[in-house]
Amino acid sequence: MDGNRRYAKQRGLQEGIGHRVGFVALTNMLKYCYELNVVYVTIYAFSIENFKRKPEEVQSTMQLILEKIEVLLEEESIVNRYGVRVHFIGNLKLLSKPIKLAAERAMKATAQNSKAVLSICIAYTSTDEIVHAVEETCLEKQDEFSTTDGNEPLIYVADVEKHMYMGVAPDPDIIIRSSGETRLSNFLLWQSATSILSSPRILWPEIGFWHLVQAIVEFQRNFAFLEKLRKQS
Repeated sequence: MDGNRRYAKQRGLQEGIGHRVGFVALTNMLKYCYELNVVYVTIYAFSIENFKRKPEEVQSTMQLILEKIEVLLEEESIVNRYGVRVHFIGNLKLLSKPIKLAAERAMKATAQNSKAVLSICIAYTSTDEIVHAVEETCLEKQDEFSTTDGNEPLIYVADVEKHMYMGVAPDPDIIIRSSGETRLSNFLLWQSATSILSSPRILWPEIGFWHLVQAIVEFQRNFAFLEKLRKQS
């Protein structure tokens, strides 16, 4: 969801306004996805790297995130309207206590929703996810390290994958990054080997229905090739 700050700057608005308009765009995109029966949606809400930004910007963004998590808990929220289960993905220990508790309440409140899954990556980077998964795998298998004869691998890909934060969803078919950027910026690096990257040249608050349609059409055009890659991997 790239371009919220630039959107505000170009229009002479406060930075926080850009994020709020970006949230409206996100809500619309989620609605389009669920109307099109897209079951799994993952959003990159806040990177671990974002904690390095100006303290007042981090505080403003975190306050907005807390507000919007509370919105998810409302009976008429988009996740309850469409039967969406919510997961918060990332190193949640880095979050403030109010946000962490709100995230836990949202996950518990939507646990019985079964029509779709929304994964919200917050305090997340892919490298942190991979390191976490490797550490958990090593802890799980530490007793085997001393008994191996060295002829078989100690750790398999499946061992690591089951400890990934993103184990709650399949690998993505499509990754959409606004602003024309083609970098993944430490997002789902492990899971995106066979994903289509769509990079519309608009700022996130400007994104709309036809940008989603364009990404889906591009995926459909490349479906046979992607399936071949997946079978080879």
